[in-house]
Amino acid sequence: MSLYITSLNSGSNGNCYYAGNNTDAVLIDVGISCRETEKRMKKLGLDIKIVKAIFVSHEHGDHIKGVSSLANKYNIPVYITAKTALNGPRLIRHLSKTFEHKKPVAVGSLLITAFSKQHDAADPHSFIISCTGVTIGVITDIGEVCKEVTHHFKQCNAVFLEANYDVAMLENGKYPVYLKNRICGGKGHISNDEALGLFINHRSPHLTHLLLSHLSKENNSPELVLDLFKPHANGTEIIIAPRYEQTPVYHIQTFKAGLKKTAMVFLEPSQLNLFN
Repeated sequence: MSLYITSLNSGSNGNCYYAGNNTDAVLIDVGISCRETEKRMKKLGLDIKIVKAIFVSHEHGDHIKGVSSLANKYNIPVYITAKTALNGPRLIRHLSKTFEHKKPVAVGSLLITAFSKQHDAADPHSFIISCTGVTIGVITDIGEVCKEVTHHFKQCNAVFLEANYDVAMLENGKYPVYLKNRICGGKGHISNDEALGLFINHRSPHLTHLLLSHLSKENNSPELVLDLFKPHANGTEIIIAPRYEQTPVYHIQTFKAGLKKTAMVFLEPSQLNLFN
């Protein structure tokens, strides 16, 4: 009755999110190299041998960079839509599988449901991962807070949610006008304020962890996002998923009396010396 989750990387330089239990796990996107994925999972004490599937949200490079090499090396099935696959990673044919909007896919003891979203890609989807009463959302690269996003966000006990840009920083920043319009034009990304509105108005009473993800390097800052969200936390743990490293592993549990949250941090050997 629990799931372990972590962000292995989050941002325009690469996205990779992990969810699993003691026997089965999935990766949502592998936008960092195979070597980095292996290194970061090992650092967290996660066994790549229990990763039973990779789900691809869309074909942009920061979501697919390491998919082919990781899948081919470990013989991991890759779930990807036909439209995304046209411009997506090169895969050994027998590893390529498909999924459809709102049709759950069973991967061992996990149930993964994809849902359509607004983004400037061929066939973009976000995902929820469920197991024995725990639901995890991976909801990034969303151009707007549409009905599908709202509906699935409400189900989550923990969620990776995009908070890509601060409106003022984007407007006053150095990006060219066409790129600014792409980001905020309804098929790019959502702002901090839009993410906050979703969190305040539609979160489940059982939402224990909010991992704010895909922050822009140029048009946002972790400190700004934390300052915006923490006054509205009301018991939800607010976490920033960083651009250059993994988060700790968070253990999301359910009990008859309700949900309990536990953050489990796997320390590196060098860190363990601090306690000697």
